[in-house]
Amino acid sequence: MEFLNEIFTSENYGLIAAVAVVTIFLWFLPALLALFFNRKHFKLILIACIPAGLSVIAWSALMLWATTGKVASKYTSKFKAPKIKT
Repeated sequence: MEFLNEIFTSENYGLIAAVAVVTIFLWFLPALLALFFNRKHFKLILIACIPAGLSVIAWSALMLWATTGKVASKYTSKFKAPKIKT
């Protein structure tokens, strides 16, 4: 925490802006990934990013939700067991 404290107390506004941009990018990374992998739930994931950024567990769950949209249904349809005639 001392490292961040030194950054914010310094007068290097470029570094402060870079830290802010990286923080916002990471905070909304699940929403960006949802644009590619789970477009159907993009709005819900975007709204959920706001409070989930405060919790590593919730943010990780959002990452899973965002990246397993189309991919999960794509692979589950391939590996369905064929029906056996009796």
